[in-house]
Amino acid sequence: MNFSDDPRGTTSPRDASPSTPHPAPAPESITPPRRDLLKLGASLLTLGGSGALLAACGGGGGGSPVLGALPAPAPAAPAPAPAPAVAAKISSFALAVMPDTQFYARYATAAESDQYDKRFGSAPFAAQTKWIADNAKALNIPFTIHLGDVVDQVGKPDQWKVADAAMKLLEDAKLPYSVLAGNHDVLRDIDYGVDPVGGTDADRDPSKEPYLQWFGTERAKKQATFGGRDPSGFHEYHVFEAQGQKFMVLSLSWRISAAGIAWARQVIAKNPTLPVILSNHQLLNIDADGTSPLETDYGKMLWEKLIRDNDQIFMTLNGHHHGAAHLTKTNDFGHKVEEMVVDYQMAYQGGNGLMRLYEFDLTNKKIKVLSFSPWVPQKPAATLNAFDQAVLTTPNEAFEIEMDFAQRFAGFNKAFGSGSAVIEGSLVDKARTMILANYKDPETVAQRPAADAEDYPKVANTLAHWRFFGGALNQPVLPGTVVADVTGNNPLHRDALDQGGVKGAANGDVVWTDDRHHLSAAPGSVRFLNTNKNTPRLSYFLTDASAPINAQTLENGYTVEAFVKIDKSWTSGNQAWMNIMTRDGRRGDLAGYAGGDGESPPMLFAISSLREVQWEVVPSPAGRREPKANWSGEVIADRWVHIAIVNDPASHDTTMYVEGAPVLRNAAAIPGLATLSASSPWVVGGGSWDGARADGFFGNIGEVRVVAAALTPSQWLTARR
Repeated sequence: MNFSDDPRGTTSPRDASPSTPHPAPAPESITPPRRDLLKLGASLLTLGGSGALLAACGGGGGGSPVLGALPAPAPAAPAPAPAPAVAAKISSFALAVMPDTQFYARYATAAESDQYDKRFGSAPFAAQTKWIADNAKALNIPFTIHLGDVVDQVGKPDQWKVADAAMKLLEDAKLPYSVLAGNHDVLRDIDYGVDPVGGTDADRDPSKEPYLQWFGTERAKKQATFGGRDPSGFHEYHVFEAQGQKFMVLSLSWRISAAGIAWARQVIAKNPTLPVILSNHQLLNIDADGTSPLETDYGKMLWEKLIRDNDQIFMTLNGHHHGAAHLTKTNDFGHKVEEMVVDYQMAYQGGNGLMRLYEFDLTNKKIKVLSFSPWVPQKPAATLNAFDQAVLTTPNEAFEIEMDFAQRFAGFNKAFGSGSAVIEGSLVDKARTMILANYKDPETVAQRPAADAEDYPKVANTLAHWRFFGGALNQPVLPGTVVADVTGNNPLHRDALDQGGVKGAANGDVVWTDDRHHLSAAPGSVRFLNTNKNTPRLSYFLTDASAPINAQTLENGYTVEAFVKIDKSWTSGNQAWMNIMTRDGRRGDLAGYAGGDGESPPMLFAISSLREVQWEVVPSPAGRREPKANWSGEVIADRWVHIAIVNDPASHDTTMYVEGAPVLRNAAAIPGLATLSASSPWVVGGGSWDGARADGFFGNIGEVRVVAAALTPSQWLTARR
């Protein structure tokens, strides 16, 4: 799916061993124009529950009642315990489903410093396909479905090489699969909501599309299940057999044309007895609560033009939208169609190897869903943290769908049967046991809340530490109010209203609160209200023009920390690219600047249009210089997070941590933070664009600290003194 990093990457880069698993950041380079409209709103991804091996119920023998005063019998050998009940055999098979692998392909390349191998000694893409190949026989997996966004940057051959090698593991094992192109896999990514007519397969030159060069028709033909592709080469179908029954998987790539839909309808019509699973990159979305299904305009179009009057389509699968949800609709025949979306790319480590297994239990008339990672159990124990989950257990990740297959398919296949009962119990249960057999959830050490306002590590080289508390609760932080710097050197003050092009700001747009992150020692925060980038209305705090921090370039390493909470009413349209903190000035005015968005400040600590944390800076040394960026995954609104950005003094690699966990998309070799002048202020809660105030924060900021040293977690504000 789309995100704030450059999905195209056609011209230039965007933008330790298992026994010593230290994070190793990778290079990022020029970001795309941050004012570009991103076409897709992200859904929330909440990974809840923990993987745990289910305990089986045991049986035991009972004794005989005592009868009056009869003499005690002679000792006898104890009766053998009854044999455990043998589960009845069932007719069942499973499909492996691989959601968006884009980050797995990107961050396993040398251009991105092989971040997976360096941190964990292995990479998730190949871990997924190898697990399928190793366990297909034991779990009766006849087929694998890839949901698109095979790579992240379509123009980078090294990412295609990673995908090629991973999928070849299935080919070498003679395990058929379907694949399709997501929006990151095509040269022109145009969303249906932007142009419902243009941007389809009909507008592409097949000879130039990397997807068709790497996963073209000739490669697809090698699959034993391959049925055919449409004239564009982007859409394909397969027919696999399991338990004596045949099924079709119809895979449609990003933005199918009218001709493509006509081809799909023809394929179904030519196979009138086959139940059809429709796989597609975009169809169903997830609502703001992170679990409820949300229909898309593109999905509604497919429903009207392909699904609703084709009774054979009983199930749809798609990725693209972050998270997981399930929707049941009723077609023109009065039958259920199960629509499911799953995409883990914004979870920890770009998805952490998470995928799915769909078990079709023909005997018990159920589809059982297991969401799991075959990669997490491979990771060195020392690298594991609370974000590592081998099996997901929340209701939108682990569920069953009741389906009387013979009855559901009777309208087009009266001969459909349950097949032979030769499978020893549930395949989902077996897979879960296999995944967890040699894996133990990482122990989480509860961090202690602060005993008082001073219960945090005081560290040398602190340049500024701003703690936003002290005023009357829920009362305005009036313009001109000074927020002290713990060092005494760089106090902030709230700027006067409506400066630099701001319109409509009011005293009450910033208020004192006692709301805070549970590990912050500061007993409160300030809340920024009514921010709207379209008005533009915002409020913010500035250092004085004479503040010593304005001249600092931090070329010997640094740590920046902040406690923030995005307002629950945040929308991309009104608050995208809002700033936690910036430095004033136009980065395009820096000597030797060669990057894009010259109107932006030289430092951006912001929240993207997809609620990612963005740390984007221009290095301070003179000469040709470009901005480089770190990106988090999606940050959930209305939830406090601690962010730490640590720049190593030797390598100048920068690592971002969110709630203590290192993010995937880090940047390398960025010495210092450029400044336009010794009088260019630091700004908290706002920023600028081409010299005018812009992109104010919407939510809470608790405390912010800037240290001219690379701190360890034991020195962060989340630790205790």
